[in-house]
Amino acid sequence: MAITLPELPYAKEALAPYISANTLDFHHGKHHKAYVDNVNKLIAGTDLEGKSLEQIIIAAAKDPAKAGIFNNAAQVWNHSFYWKCLKPGGGGPPKGAIADKINAAFGGYDKFVEELKNAGVTQFGSGWAWLVLDGGALKITKTANADTPLVHGQKALLTLDVWEHAYYLDYQNRRPDYLAAVIQNLINWDFANANLG
Repeated sequence: MAITLPELPYAKEALAPYISANTLDFHHGKHHKAYVDNVNKLIAGTDLEGKSLEQIIIAAAKDPAKAGIFNNAAQVWNHSFYWKCLKPGGGGPPKGAIADKINAAFGGYDKFVEELKNAGVTQFGSGWAWLVLDGGALKITKTANADTPLVHGQKALLTLDVWEHAYYLDYQNRRPDYLAAVIQNLINWDFANANLG
């Protein structure tokens, strides 16, 4: 079964003004699509062809000779996950089980926001800021390039993409402004709560 590019869970204009339709055109339609196309080419005729995306990522992560496969497959997974972390009219303090876990782990929503923003701002170069479950504990982590919690025994709950292609058309070099806008206005807490289950 080929790896496919998922549809966005909202219209391309739906995240404006925080993330523009122009950014989504490039980010989803060009960058994400290129990772999908590349991984399908790289696994064609190999023992990974026909495996699930998660199986491909875990197998490739253990083999330095498969770095190209890992990078493209993990980027497909990371991006597919990222789109679900956003929604029009999202953001702000969470409700439900995730709110209780955030209060317990970070001492409140404001401290959580500060730590999540800091993870995104201080990720040198390209990468991701994550809210994960690690051994049952809520943690904020960051990964470089295509690295993903999936290969570190962690369960991803939320992510923010801090590759430049995620924000440069809208924010240029102002990564902190992009992170603040997304956290305040677009985080899909329903998705995070569902991932806790």
